[in-house]
Amino acid sequence: MNINPTYRAPIVVEPKAQTARCCVIWLHGLGANGHDFEGILPHLRLPEGHGIRFIFPHASDLAVTINGGVKMPAWYDITAISPERSFNEEQFTASVQYVRSLVESQIASGIEASNILLAGFSQGGAVVYEAALQFDQTLAGLMALSTYMARPVAVHPSNQSIPILVGHGSQDNVVPEGLGMAAVTSLKNIGLKPTVNSYSMAHEVCLEEISDIASFIQRCFA
Repeated sequence: MNINPTYRAPIVVEPKAQTARCCVIWLHGLGANGHDFEGILPHLRLPEGHGIRFIFPHASDLAVTINGGVKMPAWYDITAISPERSFNEEQFTASVQYVRSLVESQIASGIEASNILLAGFSQGGAVVYEAALQFDQTLAGLMALSTYMARPVAVHPSNQSIPILVGHGSQDNVVPEGLGMAAVTSLKNIGLKPTVNSYSMAHEVCLEEISDIASFIQRCFA
């Protein structure tokens, strides 16, 4: 039986001693939660007065077929992984719409769409690919980390020039780098120009990638 996703309130980290003028919404991967990337913030070494609000959403607890039907935090059920991922499209769409609602709530709070960046790792990255590329206002950027494109996406004209950072591990045996590069090909085929970095790592992030992430965030919000 398919269970529709429900979402707990996300973790929100405000900039110190000032009102946020920018926002990064960052999705975790399968089996993790919003705390997964919260701890990365000090390592970004962003400049004082960066004015960035970070939002780390939590995925729903869903039964995941490829993990024996065990319930765990998941943006959608994955039903098969070979040769490509098969998944619950209804749950996937619900998660995309949830991310869109987070963006819209930030816009309603006074942060312009052009100052909102979407990021996602692994399964979360698949969600933000679609949420960002199909959003109907221009966003600041998109970070796709160790991830793949779950289904073909037609980019909205508002985000035809969105800055995109793609990072992947050459030793990733969870989401093979080939899947990540297939997404890059899809991006280029619809006229986008992603920055692509490969790292000597598994399904994770490394210090070199963290440095690249920090530079990309600052460039998007310059």
